[in-house]
Amino acid sequence: MRRDTDAHHDEILRQASLEHVRLLVEKNRQDTGLDGPPVAPRRIGSIGIVGAGMMGTAIAAVHLKHDLPVRISDTDETMLAGAGDKIVSELSGETSEAKTRGLVDRLVSPVADETDLAGCDLVLESIVEDVYLKRQLYGRLQPRLSGQTILASNTSTIPIERLADGLADPERFCGFHFCHPVQQRPLVEIIRGPATSDLTITTMVAHAKAVGKMPIVVADGPGFLINRLLLPYLGEALELLLEGVDIKDVEAAATGFGMAKGPLGLLDEIGLDTTLKGGLVLAAAFPERTVASPLLVAMVKAGLLGVKSGAGFFTYDRKTDDIQAERTLNAAATRLIAQWAYSPQKQMPEKPTPEKPSPEKPSPGEITTRLFLPMVLEATRILAEQRVRHPRDIDLGVLFGLGFPAQRGGLLWWADTLGAAEIIEMLRSLERLGPRAEPTPLLIEMARDDTRFYDPPAHRGVGLA
Repeated sequence: MRRDTDAHHDEILRQASLEHVRLLVEKNRQDTGLDGPPVAPRRIGSIGIVGAGMMGTAIAAVHLKHDLPVRISDTDETMLAGAGDKIVSELSGETSEAKTRGLVDRLVSPVADETDLAGCDLVLESIVEDVYLKRQLYGRLQPRLSGQTILASNTSTIPIERLADGLADPERFCGFHFCHPVQQRPLVEIIRGPATSDLTITTMVAHAKAVGKMPIVVADGPGFLINRLLLPYLGEALELLLEGVDIKDVEAAATGFGMAKGPLGLLDEIGLDTTLKGGLVLAAAFPERTVASPLLVAMVKAGLLGVKSGAGFFTYDRKTDDIQAERTLNAAATRLIAQWAYSPQKQMPEKPTPEKPSPEKPSPGEITTRLFLPMVLEATRILAEQRVRHPRDIDLGVLFGLGFPAQRGGLLWWADTLGAAEIIEMLRSLERLGPRAEPTPLLIEMARDDTRFYDPPAHRGVGLA
């Protein structure tokens, strides 16, 4: 009887969570990106993209699906020459290859000189995460842009204020960050810099919806929303490996929780070099709660970059696009994990003794606690800093940008099912992690007042399993 009652309760919670997600999506459809007086958006009828790499060509493919002409530029002639093939690959499965080739030939214009993009309504920069290279590019571009062209960056971590330094017209500059993989993740972050105008924001929100994406407007700051939430998730996964947890157990705990992909497979897809560059930006901004992973550095130095190099934590068959089905554990990564694994003395406050043995292999639930509770803490910091306009933006972000399970309703909805007091109690098992696992002032206040992120409250009492 007890088992039937638990199953009934779980089903009620699942249905409530799915209804919550439906309401989030509906609210987002109505959102203009502004809380003040409405501003009529301009229509974007053409886009220029600087950067013909993985992200640039994937973003080009998004626009082609909506019959929008794209000009694409890259300083690397080989990359530029292969842009058409990459876009065709991004669109594979949408229609026949012949039709896709025809679409690319008709709408894509590769140009060697990035200043030839100036006539587009939107110019999007998608080059390497280097603030100085980006600023140099803007210095060449902006003097040639029309008085209405919006300049945007696909940066995933660098504050817009830093990138806008020196721009003559920062009102028409913003972040326009697509989530990877672009074709599978509906979410787009639109980052408002200190000088970004309401017209720029509402135009970019409308444009994102016009190309089938789900926009959320985020205040400026290192990592914005998605990568601030992603950092603790990926960082704890790397630390778990160095503490002796198997790759397959980390992945299984995450996917068992309902994530679309495990954190290590996700690292491979993003690219370990890309993750390292973004991680350095966030580590500089939040040093007290960021762990510099020697494993990540060692893997990048060894050329184990993930899918792009054919091997990361997993080895990939480059002859197939189904990277999830074809991957196998990579022996070189396993050797590096063993090389950099923490000793018990580093892993614990004191050396284990017969009276205090080394900890047993963690259960899936314990691994899940380690992966997701630091994400909840970071979400409370983001709310306290008013980086988003509403808790629903965080849940939209994780659901449609990170593959968080819809049946759990989103990160904060899921946190409500536990309750702040229960989360604080669960965090006691992570005290050895220091500041990154300490309850935040907002969480402590919520526990004291028995408040939640959403009203009416979520159903309570469902754990991590």
